[in-house]
Amino acid sequence: MTVDVNTGSLSTPGGISDPGLIKLVNKLQDVFTTVGVNNPIDLPQIVVVGSQSSGKSSVLENIVGRDFLPRGSGIVTRRPLVLQLINRTATQNGFGNELDDNTDKAANTDEWGEFLHIPGQKFYDFNKIRDEISRETEAKVGRNAGISPAPINLRIYSPNVLNLTLVDLPGLTRVPVGDQPRDIEKQIRDMILKYIQKSNAIILAVTAANVDLANSDGLKLAREVDPEGQRTIGVLTKVDLMDEGTDVVDILAGRIIPLRLGYVPVVNRGQRDIDNKKPINASLEAEKNFFENHKAYRNKSSYCGTPYLARKLNLILMMHIKQTLPDIKARISSSLQKYTQELESLGPSILGNSANIVLNIITEFTNEWRTVLDGKSTELSSQELSGGARISFVFHELYSNGVKAVDPFDQVKDSDIRVILYNSSGPSPALFVGTAAFELIVKQQIKRLEEPSLKCASLVYDELVRILTTVLSKQLYRRYPGLKEKIHQVVISFFKKAMEPTNKLVKDLVAMEACYINTGHPDFLNGHRAMAIVNERHNGSRPVQVDPKTGKPIPQSATPARAASPTLAGSNLDEGGSNGGFFGSFFAAKNKKKAAAMEPPPPSLKASGTLSERENIEVEVIKLLIQSYYNIVKRTMIDMVPKAIMLNLVQLTKDEMQKELLENMYRADELDDLLKESDYTVRRRKECQQMVESLSKASEIVSQVQ
Repeated sequence: MTVDVNTGSLSTPGGISDPGLIKLVNKLQDVFTTVGVNNPIDLPQIVVVGSQSSGKSSVLENIVGRDFLPRGSGIVTRRPLVLQLINRTATQNGFGNELDDNTDKAANTDEWGEFLHIPGQKFYDFNKIRDEISRETEAKVGRNAGISPAPINLRIYSPNVLNLTLVDLPGLTRVPVGDQPRDIEKQIRDMILKYIQKSNAIILAVTAANVDLANSDGLKLAREVDPEGQRTIGVLTKVDLMDEGTDVVDILAGRIIPLRLGYVPVVNRGQRDIDNKKPINASLEAEKNFFENHKAYRNKSSYCGTPYLARKLNLILMMHIKQTLPDIKARISSSLQKYTQELESLGPSILGNSANIVLNIITEFTNEWRTVLDGKSTELSSQELSGGARISFVFHELYSNGVKAVDPFDQVKDSDIRVILYNSSGPSPALFVGTAAFELIVKQQIKRLEEPSLKCASLVYDELVRILTTVLSKQLYRRYPGLKEKIHQVVISFFKKAMEPTNKLVKDLVAMEACYINTGHPDFLNGHRAMAIVNERHNGSRPVQVDPKTGKPIPQSATPARAASPTLAGSNLDEGGSNGGFFGSFFAAKNKKKAAAMEPPPPSLKASGTLSERENIEVEVIKLLIQSYYNIVKRTMIDMVPKAIMLNLVQLTKDEMQKELLENMYRADELDDLLKESDYTVRRRKECQQMVESLSKASEIVSQVQ
């Protein structure tokens, strides 16, 4: 479809003219309005926008050819009016009984109106149509100046109209008047935007010609959603009221604010004409004479006036419907499939045997539980870990790394080990590195593994709760909130009950390791090997002794035995040494007189000096042995704790979940309460049923068009 902005004329490929298309859209609108649902399909329609004083009502009445819209001050149109004009052939029946009681002088049997909310009743008296619009508006929004988005559907049959579908919206206003809501401007603006922002809406922007076009409220709002003017048609009213010597020729030529669909100037009845009840036929004749005799418009009079506007809108709407019909069919089909699936997921409203339903839900829940834990769900995510995989992550990443990160020597320093060595030897200095000191330190460090092990059990518990929440989020359980809450309550209680033996078993595993230090473990680094490693370190770090006579290095075997065997408690005794004896680092009496006095030891004996060579060697040996055995214990815990948690917690839920649910839920006196549907489910099912019903009818309607 193309439009000549200079002349306002339309040309269409192939001369398409199919009034049946407009009737088809009218049927679709009626289908969605009748069932009381929001229209999910963006239907082609012409939306009329403009300010209160722009003359919208007069334009619509001129198109229809009859007075039928409410008049008055302030906001008169307070609800959207979906006006469907249907052309019919005139009959020669004359007047019938239906015209006996009427106040409309122009009433005849060829023209009548029908409201969708009063099916089957024909209004031949157009004054009564006006009264019904006012009555229906007040029934929804009261007598105040409030507005409502609920539309009124009016269908007018007449031989004097072209097939058209127009939506009349409240006029734009800026300042609240009287008892109008303070935010009335925003309410009206939001309502209009809701209609015109749809891509299939043709915007009919009505503007008074005696006002600067740049200040047009209708055009300003239209440009917000249609900045290029691709689907906006301008109507210029009050052309006859312009100052002498001025005209709208530049606007019609598209030199001011160009619109692809152009502008159409019209002349409406003035307020005095309306008060004097001037017939619209006379008004249309006066409009025709004005344009034919005006020097600025006489050459373009065939492109001016209400009749041309009606023809142009009819053609635009038909072409628009024809272009969008394939998309409408596709949208109806996809929406019908979507709502049908949702309706099926909500289930039927009529329940069967309560006991069987609860039993089936429990069985389905436990099967789903096992499936999610085993990673066999049909809804596996490719984006993140879920279900049993998260438990595996807790075991092999969080717990494993947490245990490996425990360092036995971040709390036990070398000086602490030295003190423990002395304390564990009792009254006699030890000849060899003491086993008691090694076991004491190892047991203390093994007990530190209890905290991360219990933390692991707690994390697995949290993951089970997460899985429970995921499973219960499905539509089946949302449908019955009482049942969902009961399942959640029973399962959480079951988890907590299972945590007691799980935590006990984990603690017992740690206690087992601490209870018996198995120095015969094949992976354990024994004392001889540890001593050899330490000696090798120390001998490798000593300076090589050279024979002063020959200049050759003295072999290690030639060094004094006492220096080479630091394992003996007395091998390092050196009366003149810096350590001053076996306990030199604890009690260094450098004053000989003071030492001869043999003063009693102080109340607290603590090491004050640095470690002697022998002490260094003994501490290193102990540390090697502790590190070796502690690594064995870590590997055992990393292996055994997940097994304990799986046995007493995870596997238990898989094996005993159904039994637990049946024992706590399968009670005859509670079944009906458990199966009480949520308000959301009842409401949503009704909405889906209405939507499926309307979409099914719509599908039947559009299937008739090939």
